[in-house]
Amino acid sequence: MDSAQPRAAAIAVGGGRVLAVGAREDLAGLAGSGTRRIDAAGATVLPGFVESHIHLFTGAAQLSSLSLAGLEGFEPIASAIRARAVREPGTRMLIVEQAGYGMFGGEPITRQLLDRILPDRPLALFASDHHTMWGNTAALEMAGLIDGLAVSPGNEVVLGPDGRAAGELREFEAFAPIIALTPTGGREALGLLGREPAAGLTAAERATDRAIIERGLAYCASLGITAFHNMDGNVYQLELLGEIDRAGGLIARGRVPFRFLPGMALSELDRAVEMRARWQGGRLSSDFVKIFMDGVVESYTAHMFEDYSNAPGLRGSSYFEAAEFDAIATAIDALGFQITVHAIGDAAVSRTLDGYAAARRANGARDSRHRIEHIEVLAPADLPRFAELGVIASMQPTHAPGGAYPMEPIRTMLGRERMALCYAWQSIRASGARLAFSSDWPIAPMDPLYGIRTAMTCPAAFPGLPDQRQTLTDAIAGFTRDGAYAAFREDEQGVLKAGALADLVILDGDIEAMAAEAVDTLKVAATMCDGRITYERGVG
Repeated sequence: MDSAQPRAAAIAVGGGRVLAVGAREDLAGLAGSGTRRIDAAGATVLPGFVESHIHLFTGAAQLSSLSLAGLEGFEPIASAIRARAVREPGTRMLIVEQAGYGMFGGEPITRQLLDRILPDRPLALFASDHHTMWGNTAALEMAGLIDGLAVSPGNEVVLGPDGRAAGELREFEAFAPIIALTPTGGREALGLLGREPAAGLTAAERATDRAIIERGLAYCASLGITAFHNMDGNVYQLELLGEIDRAGGLIARGRVPFRFLPGMALSELDRAVEMRARWQGGRLSSDFVKIFMDGVVESYTAHMFEDYSNAPGLRGSSYFEAAEFDAIATAIDALGFQITVHAIGDAAVSRTLDGYAAARRANGARDSRHRIEHIEVLAPADLPRFAELGVIASMQPTHAPGGAYPMEPIRTMLGRERMALCYAWQSIRASGARLAFSSDWPIAPMDPLYGIRTAMTCPAAFPGLPDQRQTLTDAIAGFTRDGAYAAFREDEQGVLKAGALADLVILDGDIEAMAAEAVDTLKVAATMCDGRITYERGVG
């Protein structure tokens, strides 16, 4: 990923840095008697992967959960859930992951339908995008949601014709009472709301949470990840990560944001300033602010300029009015923070860009590298604005229909005309804007090699639409050099050159010799962060 030297045969590292990259014979003299030599045997060595958008604590807590990914139809789903219920007789609230919106063949997911699967135990299904949850009657009653709940705009406990909860819970506030009934008490999800655990947390609970995060870090290392940008945050997570770091266990560099929520006063940004002051090291930092502008397409909560193609009169909405977000963006920008905003619908993306433009007008231009996360639908007029404003497009190849998710219902919900600039990686790249790729784990699989394959192979939703597929070099850059750029670390991270951080990944084969469709059959042989092996799988 070094444009000055795209390929080399050998690399030497020491003191946590890259000492040299070049020909084998030229570097041989740098090795001493105590030097470890690793022969990659012709396999690919890359900069360590930079995961630019994950939810570490949440994903780690769900590593052992039942996943419904790939299952469709009532009987296969019911059988899988009932089998897990038998294996977990003592689980108070059985939560299942990766539920698809249309997994029951178009039949609405209601509490009554879930009662047919598991009538006597609390059961909740988390949608694959983690913006919707469905609960059976027992779960809704246990969580105190059966008669609804007052929540902020954009969140909703959907009520049925009888005035009672229908089973669908939209967005974090609506399903937080269910997550609070899990063995962790839902502490892994508090960062999504920018909240801290209740007072009186025991040493055992804290140790449990730290162990969960450490398991997530180990999983990152096994996939070649040496840096991550968390997209939910609170002081609690930072404290746990800091403890892990001091014990020598932070095996991937982490960034954790301050979460700014609808209804917050601008004075709350004082807490962001405090977090930044406490955590500003090279291995762990809190140097950006994360905001949600809208929801997701599948639940009709992504904010669109025009009606959803299959739902006349429905466009979704943004969580902030235009003038309100302009003021928020301006205030955050004035404090020197990078801002990153979840915006999926074209109207939400446009409103976010407007806010960044307002901040620039008010505060002057600077190298802010503000980001927009996801950008699943983009209005043609907004395509050039990313490059004009220096805004990073932070996108997830596996979110596109035809990748990790099926073409439907997205294709029907958005329609052909709008799909021309949906998941528009190459169109945005060709406009001169910077991209960064990621997974949004646990929303989609975290494996960067799967992300690279998807970026190279994902088909257009309709014949004749622009081809958004990436070259191998651009796809790898999205998970390395471009992620480092999004964190202001492109001079020392995401690239292998003299002086750069000794963060690298060794694969078990030659990625350039693989067909695009087979890239993710490669495995990580070893991962190195700071010159230290953090994961190893049979490297000699």
